[in-house]
Amino acid sequence: MKAQVLQLNPILIPSVNERLAMLYDVHRLFEIEDRQAWLDAHGAGIGAVITGGHTGVSTAMLQKMPALKVVAINGVGTDAVDLAYCRARGLPVTATLGALTEDVADLAIGLLIAACRNLCAGDRFVREGHWPAHPQPSAIPLARRFSGMRVGIVGMGRVGRAVAQRATAFGCTIGYTDLQRMDDVPHRFVPGLIDLAREVDALVLCAAADKAEGIVNAAVLDALGPRGFLVNVARGRLVDEAALSRVVAAGGIAGAALDVFVDEPNVPLELRESDRTTLQAHRASATWETRADMAEMVLDSLAQAFSGDRPAMSLTT
Repeated sequence: MKAQVLQLNPILIPSVNERLAMLYDVHRLFEIEDRQAWLDAHGAGIGAVITGGHTGVSTAMLQKMPALKVVAINGVGTDAVDLAYCRARGLPVTATLGALTEDVADLAIGLLIAACRNLCAGDRFVREGHWPAHPQPSAIPLARRFSGMRVGIVGMGRVGRAVAQRATAFGCTIGYTDLQRMDDVPHRFVPGLIDLAREVDALVLCAAADKAEGIVNAAVLDALGPRGFLVNVARGRLVDEAALSRVVAAGGIAGAALDVFVDEPNVPLELRESDRTTLQAHRASATWETRADMAEMVLDSLAQAFSGDRPAMSLTT
């Protein structure tokens, strides 16, 4: 008899779905209409949960699955899972740490370049047919050079280091802030976020910071100033969106390039309508390569847990 797996989010790699179906009896909860009734009837037999970082899994749901051997997060966010509860229960919770690093860092640099060089506005100018009507060079405002900028990184973990590596290749100088100085990092450590914002041309948020909220507030944005750029590829709630909306509307910063938001998929109207913003729909890891790597790590976590081993990527056991 195949082990029972409950899947809370789709996996977009067809070959992985085929392997899951071959190895396990997979129940796609996101396709079930009365989920509560299904869990009441079948939860006791579930041996593994596959979920996403944003979706997580509630403690109430976990309590309906006494035979559970692993919660495999297809992502890096763990704040939507009660890790303390899982730890006390001896339940492994795994995440796909490391798989997203390169793509997230790529997008961070891409967003910053797009914001500095007004790439989205230029694209619209051409697509909407404005160029023939306004062929003069002054029709599009001059942009900001990215190469050589002073870049401040919030969170010098895997992604922060990858962003620093890429920015350094463009001749940028790097400063960073984190909970503590990193002895193996050659870049300048700035203890205070406001101080870092005041000293740089662009602030790039890379911190996991599952418990932090609104750390980029009005004071930080004021320190960043009217020539500064904000990039967020970390957590939406790290930014006070109300303050950011006001500052963007007033021209208090040069631009904001955002892949994550507080209440996804709902993005404040002020940010959506502003020419100073460059927006993505939480797509930093959305490449075939990264999603395949993530899915493979999920498969590994399931195989290890069902064989009685501690999953290599467990964060709780």
